[in-house]
Amino acid sequence: MRFPLLEAIDPDVGVNSLQSYQLSPSKHFSLGVQSRANGVKYPELVLERALDREEEAVHHLVLTASDGGVPLRSGTVLITVTVFDANDNAPVFTSPEYHVNVPENLPVGTQLLTVTATDKDEGANGEVTYSFRKLPDTQLLKFQLNKNTGEIKISESLDYEETSFYEIEIQAEDGGAYLATAKVLITVEDVNDNRPEVTITSLFSPVTEDSPLGTFIALLNVHDLDSGQNGEITCSIPENLPFKLEKSIDSYYRVVTHRILDREQVSSYNVTVTAKDGGSPPLSMETHFILQVADINDNPPTFSQISYFTYVPENNPRGASIFSVIAHDPDTKENGQVIYSLAEDTIQGAPLSSYISINSDTGVLYALQSFDYEQFRELRLWVTARDSGNPPLSSNASLSLFVLDQNDNTPEILYPIVPTDGSTGVELAPRSAEPGYLVTKVVAVDRDSGQNSWLSYRLLKASEQGLFLVGLHTGEVRTARTLLDRDALKQNLVVSVQDHGQPPLSSTVTLTVVIADSIPEVLADLGNLEPAQESNTPRLTLYLVVAVASVSCVFLAFVIMLLAFRLRRWHKSHKLQASGDGLGGIPTSHFVGVDGVRAFLQTYSHEVSLTSDSRKSHLIFPQPNYADTLISQESCEKKDPLSLLDDSKIPIGDTPLVPQAPPNTDWRFSQAQRPGTSGSQNGDETGTWPNNQFDTEMLQAMILASASEAADGSSTLGGGAGTMGLSARYGPQFTLQHVPDYRQNVYIPGSNATLTNAAGKRDGKAPAGGNGNKKKSGKKEKK
Repeated sequence: MRFPLLEAIDPDVGVNSLQSYQLSPSKHFSLGVQSRANGVKYPELVLERALDREEEAVHHLVLTASDGGVPLRSGTVLITVTVFDANDNAPVFTSPEYHVNVPENLPVGTQLLTVTATDKDEGANGEVTYSFRKLPDTQLLKFQLNKNTGEIKISESLDYEETSFYEIEIQAEDGGAYLATAKVLITVEDVNDNRPEVTITSLFSPVTEDSPLGTFIALLNVHDLDSGQNGEITCSIPENLPFKLEKSIDSYYRVVTHRILDREQVSSYNVTVTAKDGGSPPLSMETHFILQVADINDNPPTFSQISYFTYVPENNPRGASIFSVIAHDPDTKENGQVIYSLAEDTIQGAPLSSYISINSDTGVLYALQSFDYEQFRELRLWVTARDSGNPPLSSNASLSLFVLDQNDNTPEILYPIVPTDGSTGVELAPRSAEPGYLVTKVVAVDRDSGQNSWLSYRLLKASEQGLFLVGLHTGEVRTARTLLDRDALKQNLVVSVQDHGQPPLSSTVTLTVVIADSIPEVLADLGNLEPAQESNTPRLTLYLVVAVASVSCVFLAFVIMLLAFRLRRWHKSHKLQASGDGLGGIPTSHFVGVDGVRAFLQTYSHEVSLTSDSRKSHLIFPQPNYADTLISQESCEKKDPLSLLDDSKIPIGDTPLVPQAPPNTDWRFSQAQRPGTSGSQNGDETGTWPNNQFDTEMLQAMILASASEAADGSSTLGGGAGTMGLSARYGPQFTLQHVPDYRQNVYIPGSNATLTNAAGKRDGKAPAGGNGNKKKSGKKEKK
């Protein structure tokens, strides 16, 4: 290109005028001279080489114009060439590749790096803008680029496990559409931000409790998304479990049994597997699985006791539940289902199953028969408990069944034996017999045991009151006094034998005692002996009941009248007090108190003595002032002894009343004197039973005894054995030393002696403790 320049002016002419132009040296420009038509020369600046503003933005040139005169004259002009910028340079990055390593846990907005690109141009041509080039959308969301500054920041969290390396291409563009590119290589470093994971790939549950050691239970797969040391995993399970972990291939672990399993101790296990990585700090994770232990029949049923004891009263109802056994089996389902049974056995020739049965499901035993204590007292059997496993297991327990006695047997009289021809047995007693003479002995046994078999004897009826007495515990019939000529030849005695059960049971026996001096005399009169007439007994009892009822009604009417009178007097006195009048004028005798009623009761008390063998009865009314003392009547005159053989002529009412002697409280049993039907002693027959009973029981015994005597109509208020005097001596309590011994029931009729084990004991003298015929202070024992 040519750039015209202004020409120089020289007013000279000719040689002295402008002759030439000269340009200072320059590598980009040269000088060209052109002439016009008029011959004027003008210079032109010729561009020899391309200009580069980036190398030299301004060129300074000197143009010199010279004439041809002498001296040579010249003129200069300064030429400044300004090179305008052109977009002839592309942006250039400082580095073609940028490398950066960042941890994956950097927060969002963190600046990773800054890229820089330069452009030599200026102005708009030198302004560079940055942008991503060919970046996927997934990465475009992760990073943010400032187009003016070239700063690269994180717009989303980085995840090493998702992408561990990013390659980003960034371009720089100037205003003239020149481009430059560079690469940014981002390496994400792993951080221990992932917990290890445990996956149960297989589980064999349940496992039988008899599994051998090393049995495979479960297969576990462990993995960690982290890398390096952060991804190194170690697994463990609690040491108290009967399992252990074994390393398998790669990242697999096996769970196997380490100890013997027992379902009865632990039926299921909650296994916890802990996986821990090697990061810093380490991360761990727990995985749980439940392992069930399957049952096998390895435990037999077990009873709570090896042996059982139970008591069943006899005469129990059939089908009643008598006992229950329970066996526990720690196994489950059919292995723990217990079935009860009884071992086969025989009892007195009969199978056990006919006596007792057992519920196979509940273990409750039932009585199939009513037990009899007298048949057998103890029953031993074996109970078997068997489970339903395969094979079944069983265990046994013994059961002792004791039958308790009940008072279900009446006393059985062994002697005297009741004749089979309907006659009455006869006992002999000589008229010369002294008091305490042993006439006979009633021997009785009771099939029951204990207190139910303790027997006591008493005289219920007697033709002659006070003539005979019966041993309370021995059953010996002895004379109570000396036999008199007026005593009847034939004496009828009714003896009662009673046990001490609840309720008591009793039996009676009738004895006929013939009084004679010689056996031939007795044999001659045996044909004339007849049973005592007792036809009037019901009528006499009726009379007695009517008399007692009449007296009671009269007494009740009197009490009602007395109370009405007292109420009337009290009402009047109340009115007098209301009206202001006092009671000072009323005599004291008008008031009747409790003491007066008591005196009245004593005054009108009656004692009745009746006999069953006489056709006439005597009512005895003692004087009121002696209500506490039995008054004896004068004896009737004696009758002809020959008439004594006739029952209808026996003088019962002529018998004198003998006051009741108080019991001897010092009476005791010695070690050799055992009360019962076979007592070996001759002791006091009026002795009391063990005196540890309550007063209420004594009163009840007295009432029962007196009621029995009144019904029989044979006992007087002051009689001997079997009357109210002996009723209070009956007690229900005994010790083991009172158990009778029936092997000693041997006596010799007509003798005062009884064969006993105690040597030197004689019965020839009267009992030391009193026999009811002695008087003490003239007072009767108060009942």
